[in-house]
Amino acid sequence: MRNPMDTLGPASESLRLAENYRQMSDDELIDLGQRPRELTDMAQGILAQEISSRKLKVPSPEDQLSRDRIRAPEDAQDAESPEEEKNRELVNLSTVWSRRDAEQLQKLLVNAGIPVYFGPEKVASVEEVRSSFADGLDVLVMRIARDSARNALKYYNPQDWPDEEKDTESEEFAIHCPKCHSTDVVFEDAGGVEPEDDTITQKFDWECAACGYKWEDEGVESKS
Repeated sequence: MRNPMDTLGPASESLRLAENYRQMSDDELIDLGQRPRELTDMAQGILAQEISSRKLKVPSPEDQLSRDRIRAPEDAQDAESPEEEKNRELVNLSTVWSRRDAEQLQKLLVNAGIPVYFGPEKVASVEEVRSSFADGLDVLVMRIARDSARNALKYYNPQDWPDEEKDTESEEFAIHCPKCHSTDVVFEDAGGVEPEDDTITQKFDWECAACGYKWEDEGVESKS
């Protein structure tokens, strides 16, 4: 007979994993955190939450891969293929300028089962960040999870932006996504000309490759 829990889907699995990790010792959590490739994306996200709540320290994925190679360089079967290594590479998803925006993104991504890392330290929790948010802090995910993370960005509503005094002259005319402020912007189309009095205004269509937001403007974004 099928276990009734098998029919409850991801929500049931998420609760099961959370309870399992709560019952583990600190050493067990750290050991598991050093072997992330053995876990699903959902399990990695829930494990990261439990590790963060206990304020434990776990080496970054890159450090752990280096240690694995040092410990067992002769074990070819356990070594990652170039493709697997590339998939686990951390890539920039977005930039935040405040702790509250970082916490909002962390909650969105962890709830989606996507591990997330912050800043040059590549820490797995906003609480561990020591860098300045005022200079802009990179939000990183594994390359293999980038598309799923971009879907989660559709629900991201940032509250804070860089100070105008810190904008350079070249940044004054840069195109940024009005929603997530990413510069990963794609030009879609010139929407034609619209006569206004004695002037002709050219309209441009844009799409943010990070969060999928679409908008129209005159082709130049001034400081926000």
